[in-house]
Amino acid sequence: MHGPASPGWLLVALCAATGAYCLLRMRSGVEEQRRAAGGEALMGFGMAAMAVPAAAFTPPAWAWPAFAAIFGAAALRALWAARASAHHLHHLVGAGAMVYMAAVMAAAPAHRHGHGGSGVPLLTGVLLLYFTGYVLLAGARLLPVAGAGGAAVAWSDRPEVARACRLSMGIGMLAMLLTM
Repeated sequence: MHGPASPGWLLVALCAATGAYCLLRMRSGVEEQRRAAGGEALMGFGMAAMAVPAAAFTPPAWAWPAFAAIFGAAALRALWAARASAHHLHHLVGAGAMVYMAAVMAAAPAHRHGHGGSGVPLLTGVLLLYFTGYVLLAGARLLPVAGAGGAAVAWSDRPEVARACRLSMGIGMLAMLLTM
């Protein structure tokens, strides 16, 4: 992504840590949680790879179309899964945003030669609004609920940690979209 190196590395670390936790969540005994965690792990690691500062590593030309293909497949899977759960609509938007960012990054050298416009493109603006709303909603869901509590739950089944990971990835997506 285009942007300063220090925040870029922080974003890489945040997304990679989130992806790693999502891999742990794939050990859950709840099938729906395992499936969601797999998609979220892919998103976390994909975001980490795409957020590596360009000053540190310039991906080969084939990397951006590969990202677009991988996240395009993830978007199709999320679209299929959305029949059973509305939560997968968010995965669809996230995967679509990753395809969009990969396409923009693939075309980035053309923009450096004076072919770019001014202002924020409409799709980037819409995605920024969506993920801002998502982050605010996800943050509100982290607030403690009165009377909540209960038996000990395995780390891979902790809903509040899963919500925190989703919040982290939403913030990461906002950061990536802002650098576009």
